[in-house]
Amino acid sequence: MHTAVTRFNTVVLLDRTNIGPSRKMLRRGHCRNDPYDAVLKLDCYAHSVLFDLQTKQIRPLMIQTDTWCSSGQFLPDGTLLQTGGDLDGVKKIRKFVPCEATGSCDWVELADVELANGRWYATNQILPDGSVAIVGGRAANTVEYYPPRKGAVALNFLADVEDNQMDNLYPYVHLLPNGHLFIFANNKAVSYDHNVDKIVREYPPLDGGPRNYPSAGSSAMLALEGDYSTAVILVCGGAPYGAFIERSTDTPAHGSCGRIIATSPDPVWEMEDMPFGRIMGDMVMLPSGDVLVINGAQAGTQGFEAASNPCLYPLLYRSEQPVGLRFMTLNPGTVPRLYHSTANLLPDGRVLIAGSNPHYFYRFDAEFPTELRIEAFSPEYLSPDRANLRPIFEGIPETVRYGESFDVTVSVPLSVVGVVEVNLGNAPFATHSFSQGQRLVKLAVTPSVPDGEGRYRISCVAPPNGMVAPPGYYMAFAVNQGVPSVARWIHLVS
Repeated sequence: MHTAVTRFNTVVLLDRTNIGPSRKMLRRGHCRNDPYDAVLKLDCYAHSVLFDLQTKQIRPLMIQTDTWCSSGQFLPDGTLLQTGGDLDGVKKIRKFVPCEATGSCDWVELADVELANGRWYATNQILPDGSVAIVGGRAANTVEYYPPRKGAVALNFLADVEDNQMDNLYPYVHLLPNGHLFIFANNKAVSYDHNVDKIVREYPPLDGGPRNYPSAGSSAMLALEGDYSTAVILVCGGAPYGAFIERSTDTPAHGSCGRIIATSPDPVWEMEDMPFGRIMGDMVMLPSGDVLVINGAQAGTQGFEAASNPCLYPLLYRSEQPVGLRFMTLNPGTVPRLYHSTANLLPDGRVLIAGSNPHYFYRFDAEFPTELRIEAFSPEYLSPDRANLRPIFEGIPETVRYGESFDVTVSVPLSVVGVVEVNLGNAPFATHSFSQGQRLVKLAVTPSVPDGEGRYRISCVAPPNGMVAPPGYYMAFAVNQGVPSVARWIHLVS
């Protein structure tokens, strides 16, 4: 249901706690009492694990309260902040401090602080100062912050866009490079100044029906580059209004996309269509600046037993192309990934695909069973015929400060022609078809200079401030003609 990649090249996978036995036991002596579990009152099964990308081993993690449809975000020090859920977890704040894959780090529930409002289906977004905004949730049309500021603040916009099937849950929240939050719910969006807790701008509605849970498509902010003054938001797919109320599993999803320059003085939605209608797709910002659209279904809605016709074909959205040429259909997968699926960019440039449990409990005898297999999707830039273009980092600093100039060194099998980009991608918290906090920042670089023995030196300038790139750990990719290196983690600090 939830996944996040840590700076130690491990992946946290997290489900809900009250659905009976999983296929992984907790450590001996670490059972927990769960009065909310209809199957188990004494629960000795893991509902979160840590996956080691190198060894492919998993280690059970222990969560104490229900994390069903919760939210999360990495803090500047690399700690995963995890908030809300259902039942006994609705006001909980949890932390996971990552460690080496051989370590014993685990979930910690904070005892001295809790959320001001219960948060179920909320969205988290890290802010320029490293604090986190926690936006919305079921029956929570408010914003609050971690560390806590002054309790929850009303955000009437979320109440205004709610319809009789909700359609305002898991709002799409993006931090714009002017420091404001772009908040999209149902079919409308606003710009929100989190410093004074005030809406400062309303955007035109997006045609095509509701776009958020339970009718969700997905959304991403395209790569920030140049002078970082322009932010482009993409919203694609969704279910027609009424499909959720009618519990219709065969209502076709729509394939329309809206693209808007959120920082423009006169923003308008530019419309285009995907090759397939898609509900519950995941958007992943690739190191190249293109967007991968993967997972989901072609009919139905979000919810248990609510969708059909899996969409097995990934799409590549080539953001620099003109309308009509942006989408490219890629080779299909074989594993349906429906409700409660996720997708996360990995440091090696692949994309981890996990999940799909469209049932209230674990169920392995259904047409679309609970899916325990995980996969890695390889974008076309990893094809063998491009291997000689792939850079390798030979030298890069571990920490950089805002606005700092620094050099990196790469080697490339084939002589470099053109500019090698250095792009920073963060590690978002993926859940329910949206990667919370997802961001790609293209650094200002100079053309690469030969540095002997197939090596090249590239001079870079770090992002200017936390509005462009909030503090924290980023995957730094060298990108040569669209082909990324294996990333090196870099800590961006003030």
